[in-house]
Amino acid sequence: MKLSIAVLLVVLMPFVSQAQSDPLLKNYYEQVRKQFDENNAYKTVAFVEQRWRIAGNKGFDESIFYVEDILKKAGYVNESKATANDRLTYRIEKRPMKRLAWEPVDAVVEIAGEKEPLLSFKTNRNMLAINSGSTAPGGLEVEVVYVPKATKDELDKVDLKNKVLFAEQGIGQVHRAAVGRGAAGALGYSVAGYTQPQKHIHSIQFSSIAYTDSTAGTFGILLSTYARNRLKEALAKGPVKLRIKTVTKMYAAEELTLVADVKGENKPEERFVFSAHVQEPGANDNATGVGTLAEMARVTAAMIAKKQFTPQRSITFLWGDEIVSTKRYVTEDAARAKNIQWGMSLDMVGEDVSKTGGTFLIEKMPDPSAVWTRGEEKHSEWGGRPLPESAIVPHYFNDYMLSRCLDQAKTNGWVVKTNPFEGGSDHTPFLEASIPGLLMWHFTDVFYHTDADRLENVSPQEMKNVGISALVSAMALTGNNEQTALYLVNEYRESAFKRLATEHALSMDVVTKDAGKKTSEVHIIETWGKFYQDALSKMSNLQPGGNSGKISAAIEQAKQDVAARTAALVKELNR
Repeated sequence: MKLSIAVLLVVLMPFVSQAQSDPLLKNYYEQVRKQFDENNAYKTVAFVEQRWRIAGNKGFDESIFYVEDILKKAGYVNESKATANDRLTYRIEKRPMKRLAWEPVDAVVEIAGEKEPLLSFKTNRNMLAINSGSTAPGGLEVEVVYVPKATKDELDKVDLKNKVLFAEQGIGQVHRAAVGRGAAGALGYSVAGYTQPQKHIHSIQFSSIAYTDSTAGTFGILLSTYARNRLKEALAKGPVKLRIKTVTKMYAAEELTLVADVKGENKPEERFVFSAHVQEPGANDNATGVGTLAEMARVTAAMIAKKQFTPQRSITFLWGDEIVSTKRYVTEDAARAKNIQWGMSLDMVGEDVSKTGGTFLIEKMPDPSAVWTRGEEKHSEWGGRPLPESAIVPHYFNDYMLSRCLDQAKTNGWVVKTNPFEGGSDHTPFLEASIPGLLMWHFTDVFYHTDADRLENVSPQEMKNVGISALVSAMALTGNNEQTALYLVNEYRESAFKRLATEHALSMDVVTKDAGKKTSEVHIIETWGKFYQDALSKMSNLQPGGNSGKISAAIEQAKQDVAARTAALVKELNR
């Protein structure tokens, strides 16, 4: 592939990286780096990750109260006691749960006649399927019946009355089939390949059985690869009986959501909202999000007290039940939702990637890379699919957040990547409400959703990198500095040029190999060009209350520049 010299000049000249030259941004980075204490975030993770957390249970509530204590010490005042002059406030929202809260206490599974337990809650705290009931205090001894898959044809061949069914598939499906035929419970084996089960043979990914089944007191046991293999070896020698004891609690409870607000001076109704979910039992998922966000809230309070930061818009920090709490926040108050300018989810933000694998990722709002995923763009192993063009949401938030993370990466070599939109975390409710929303996370994590997701796999420095980037991003957008706004417009213009050059190079390679694809490749470039022009229009909210004439003019000029660049690249592609 060869480009004309004229087009090479057009494409390459803007890509001398813009230095971090804005004085306000530079000051925010310096101050937040000094004051963000990764050890504080790590201590919060250490507390939270010890607890098996589901909305309403003791571990979930204790985690909420732990963060509340951090907020109080930082100067946040309970809304019920706050005055009009209090800029830092918080509240704990309490809602009666329609279902009983569930709490695992203990469990053990033994093969009759063998000394070593097959599984123990002390070493595999994910072995109990969520919603499992308790056995009688002394446990029970039952015959195990094995079928590869719990299909009707297989189950019609066996008697499950007062026995336990073992099948190699998800516990929910196995359990439902088992108890429907009179079984006392079920054992399931289903582990995602990216957890490397042949290497991490003792890992178990948490899962659940249906709540309606759980009220009958039956149980579901999840097997590790080691336990699965050992049980199958025993079954190969003849009939096997298991001694099973499960201890769980189910009780009426309230669902708690912790909301902290930093009130803006000029436009307090407009806000940047951060969300970190508390439920799920892991350290990285998501005690790291809880701890990082708590330290961000503390640093924000400290900087306001020192007059190092004066937000014009509000900043909200939210801790609760994943998706549920965030969705409620953006749907139950229409006036509040209308004024949310940006939303961001912190989920799995503290991985020590030398142990977990994967990398830090910003999951983007749907942009053209979610339609045409190519080049360095890749979906994570969590899973994604191509979106239709109609799903594209033009906005500057993707590249803006990437720039803030790359600024931090320049100081220490932090690896920052992005992935096309996939969904599944607290950024989704924002997007469903037509609010710009992003996810900061890590993947692939070989310990994802497993009982090996513990404190030893957490990196304090990783949490600091994420926390600094996220907090500075909110500070810049909730302030009101014309010079900074102009800087951000120019920065975004350069991001557009860089992406257009990347996509143009990919399209030229395709067309060089197959000229018949020229029309479709031109369409891709034009779509990216339109995306950036439309996204620049969304920068109309850079200043609270409306942009100055100078900023508006800069945005219009940037749009013209992007349109011209797009046309030049399309012309080159059509040669």
